[in-house]
Amino acid sequence: MSNDQITVSATIHAPIPKVWAYWNDPKHIREWNQASADWHCPKAENDLRAGGKFFSRMEAKDGSMGFDFSGVYDEVKDQEFIKYTMDDGRKVAVSFSANGNQTLVTETFEAENRNPADMQRNGWQAILNSFKAYTEGHT
Repeated sequence: MSNDQITVSATIHAPIPKVWAYWNDPKHIREWNQASADWHCPKAENDLRAGGKFFSRMEAKDGSMGFDFSGVYDEVKDQEFIKYTMDDGRKVAVSFSANGNQTLVTETFEAENRNPADMQRNGWQAILNSFKAYTEGHT
């Protein structure tokens, strides 16, 4: 990863098998993958293996804007970590650390040049917080 890295994290009050499943299953990704309530993720695909591709579509619910988030997995270790390269070449590492019935999820990603680092950090943290709320709220 480059020197311009941003890290976000959250402790999810759920065991690691559930956290891993909710993080990686497209039916769950479509439910939590947004930074705010006025956005949604109408499409998600995930081939969770080294060399596999992932894709999600994020859109404003009013249809005013949207973007694709996609890339290729570089390394996957079941219930421990995921490393991938986004289509723009930036690298991301996601770790899952179990502590009883809690799981710490930590994402470190290379910043892009178009938006301020704080804006990127806040956006990724908001999506991670959405994941936390969804995972903790569903059985």
